[in-house]
Amino acid sequence: MEKQARKPRKRKLFRWDFWNLVTIFAFLLVLLFLVYPLFNIFINSFYYDGNLTLETYKDFFTLKYYYGALTNSLFVCTLATIFAICIGLPLAYIMARFDIPFKKTIHILIILTLLSPPFIGAYSWILMLGNNGFLTRFFHEIGINTKSIYGLHGMIWVFTIQFYPHIYLYVSGALKTIDSSLEEASESLGSTRWQKLRTVTIPLIFPTLSTGALMVFMASFADFGTPMLMGQGIKVLPILAYEQFISELGSNPAMASTLSMILLTVSTSILFLQRYLVSRKTFTMSSMRPPALIKLKPVQKFFALLYVGIVVGVSIIPQATVITTSFLKTNGPVFVRQFSLDSYREVLYRVPKAIINTFTYASVAIAFMVIAGLLLSYVVVRRSSKFTALLDTLIMIPYVMPGTVLGISLIVAFNKPPFALTGTWIILVIAYCIRKLPYTMRSSTAILHQIDKSVEEASISLGVPPMKTFFKTTAILMLPGVLSGAILSWVTTINELSSTIVLYAGATSTITVAIYSEVFTANFGTAAALATILSVSTIVSLIIVTIISGKKGVPI
Repeated sequence: MEKQARKPRKRKLFRWDFWNLVTIFAFLLVLLFLVYPLFNIFINSFYYDGNLTLETYKDFFTLKYYYGALTNSLFVCTLATIFAICIGLPLAYIMARFDIPFKKTIHILIILTLLSPPFIGAYSWILMLGNNGFLTRFFHEIGINTKSIYGLHGMIWVFTIQFYPHIYLYVSGALKTIDSSLEEASESLGSTRWQKLRTVTIPLIFPTLSTGALMVFMASFADFGTPMLMGQGIKVLPILAYEQFISELGSNPAMASTLSMILLTVSTSILFLQRYLVSRKTFTMSSMRPPALIKLKPVQKFFALLYVGIVVGVSIIPQATVITTSFLKTNGPVFVRQFSLDSYREVLYRVPKAIINTFTYASVAIAFMVIAGLLLSYVVVRRSSKFTALLDTLIMIPYVMPGTVLGISLIVAFNKPPFALTGTWIILVIAYCIRKLPYTMRSSTAILHQIDKSVEEASISLGVPPMKTFFKTTAILMLPGVLSGAILSWVTTINELSSTIVLYAGATSTITVAIYSEVFTANFGTAAALATILSVSTIVSLIIVTIISGKKGVPI
């Protein structure tokens, strides 16, 4: 009997393996908790009193009350970015190129400045230079009338001091990898040190410098706490969006949705502008000959250390002020010259729930982010496709999304059944995961790129199944980088205010919300105690990251 010819098997377009299931599940979560909420506020921005209209957009661009907030935001963020570059660029050059002492200590202090929440810096400067600040009173006593820290100039100052480490970190890394032969060629052609810096070094580091500048601008643009504490009636866009949403809650928050869309549009536009500028000024070079450290003469070293010392000293003033004042006795809103633990006793008596909530929610969020960072980074790096590239792009959207926008979008999307999450702790954890996952993903993908594929291939060739190879080999190798990124995400989570202030209910209050409330009710002692708890948590976390990272440094 003649054998029948076998029909060729149809090749399956899709295989139901573990990694494809991870990709699909992640995609569904991103669509539900990110795309769907953003789509909701986009639609809501066109509805006013139940009618489809462009009225809210017309109001924004014609009424100074609204467009003035955007003008203020752009003014503050632009100047803060420029001043941050003016401080961070020389600091990075000194630290990267010159042989000066105490580099590790200085580096840690600079990173500590970046990781502490901006509104704590604002609160500290208010204690010093506010209307009744102790430096303000001191200057008045000696006959010097100083301008209060409140206002746009105060916001610019706080943002500059808070965010210049972005410039320092990005630029110092770039300066260490420049091929020294390029600068040597410039010198051989007769360029002075200033000409070499202006025509060779700065153009070479422009991509990383612009990335640092983007981070400063975005962080300033999205911040809620500093403008709220220091504005005194001066509106910026995140504050206006929050106030419009709160005032219209329960009716039709069309203007809040419109302001949220404006915030998101400006953020993404700045991101695309930065990428466009980088694409036009990108240089390829070898890093085979990194520049050697320059030994300074004693006088030169003194002035270099003086500059570094002034910058870092001013940067840590807010931390020092908060910690010191937390141990002072208060008489109403005024600190008296007597040490006391009353503020800590009052904190533990009045707001212990806020402390517990903060660390609980952050820990739950980080547990999810560690798992997501391990799995999703593997999908993006090792199983790259158009589908995973889209997933990676969607996950990175919150990287440029102001927390106020995220909070408003989640409430608009999940305030009715079947997903009535508003007012619960779950919506806070979701917000933290969405907002901070890009940072964990970045550290996870960076460490995975450094792991040679041959390690996994060797394991598989010895008979270990691919899935077991991932969990027994790849995940173990990735864990130090993932944990370092996760701890830093945890630090920024416990310090998060902009999304929390929109999403919290009375029972889900956190330390940042409690500090915000205490400052506004002039309970400065308890505010300082709560801020110190955050600062100490940040310092301990930074030490842990340094230990985990070892000689590689802090992965920011």
